[in-house]
Amino acid sequence: MTAVLGEDDIYRTSTQYRLWAFTPESLSSLRTTTNSLAADGVRAAIRKSREQNDGNHHNENPNGALSLGMEVDCLTIEEEQKLVGFYCVKAMQLADVCEFPTNVKATAVQYLKRFYLSNSPMTYHPKEIMLSALFLSTKTENHYTSLRSFTSKVPKTTAEDIIAPEFLLTQGLRFTFDVRHPQRGLEGGFMDLVALAKGQQGMSLQQEMLNIEPLAQGRKKAKNSGDLVQRIQIAHGKAKDTLKSSALLTDAYFHYTPSQIWLSAFMLADEPLTAFYLRSKLSANRALLAKLVDVLQNCGETIQASPSADPGDAEMRDLIKIDKKLYKCRNPEKVDLVSINKAQKRDSNETGEDGVDEKTAKKRKLEGQRSNLAADDIFGPALGATNGD
Repeated sequence: MTAVLGEDDIYRTSTQYRLWAFTPESLSSLRTTTNSLAADGVRAAIRKSREQNDGNHHNENPNGALSLGMEVDCLTIEEEQKLVGFYCVKAMQLADVCEFPTNVKATAVQYLKRFYLSNSPMTYHPKEIMLSALFLSTKTENHYTSLRSFTSKVPKTTAEDIIAPEFLLTQGLRFTFDVRHPQRGLEGGFMDLVALAKGQQGMSLQQEMLNIEPLAQGRKKAKNSGDLVQRIQIAHGKAKDTLKSSALLTDAYFHYTPSQIWLSAFMLADEPLTAFYLRSKLSANRALLAKLVDVLQNCGETIQASPSADPGDAEMRDLIKIDKKLYKCRNPEKVDLVSINKAQKRDSNETGEDGVDEKTAKKRKLEGQRSNLAADDIFGPALGATNGD
């Protein structure tokens, strides 16, 4: 008998679950490790750079060892997160300018957040990675946009600026580009609730729905299916806005499944309506229902703790301060990504794609052509061809 996979089983096979799902503790540990490794790398690179540039001048300084890198004040984990969050907001704003659909915008933000789990802003500046992430998301989400068109929307930026970090980005993403978003689940839940409101799944459920307490005190209960549909539409709109903004800027994608995220957003919009919907699906399993409600409340708290999508003056002053600090603690070996990309391409052309020199590559190509010619002859190579007779 063939086993039937449920939606949960299918989701557990996804790269989002296998590679990008974390407990709060494991996520914090990963970020701590990344920050520590990046700080060590920055200090070593700056020390090396100063040794090369200063020559013997630092020997005249009685505190020469200090001037060679020990004084570098690196970003903290919290400062890194604030900076990455700010450029997530910038990616969303640029996506709106380019009139990209929600899935492209949401994927770009998750690419940024995933990339900076194993990389630090001290190594690669988020401004450079953000542009590449947004352009990459147009390709992975099948929303064709030419590089020329995209570049024209970004002032003081060349096509090379956008393309240069792309391979680094894909490495940081572990070459997994699929992002499961909660928006599709929200639309399915919306249609399901409308069907319930219209009595298409039983008049008893519709009557129970009519008895749901109003969202705010002083309001009356719904009198008919039209009132119910209107309430569902209002909650749907609020939840949709939450998924397009607050949910993207938090760690919700790392801790919760897409269905848990959209249900949490819907609960924030209309808790009584969401509670009814959950009861209608899990009335036979009260223990599971209670557990799910607890998870959704925790997810809702995570979403509500989202940084602002429109930073105020105080936040901007803080971000400017962090960016100035970053200017002094960036890894000097990784600053010019365009030049690094060109050098890698040049080295690849000189040695061949598989790392061999040009002479060896030509010899292998010639041998391959001879082999193909011999294979094309059904009777094999001419007699004596191998010894030159």
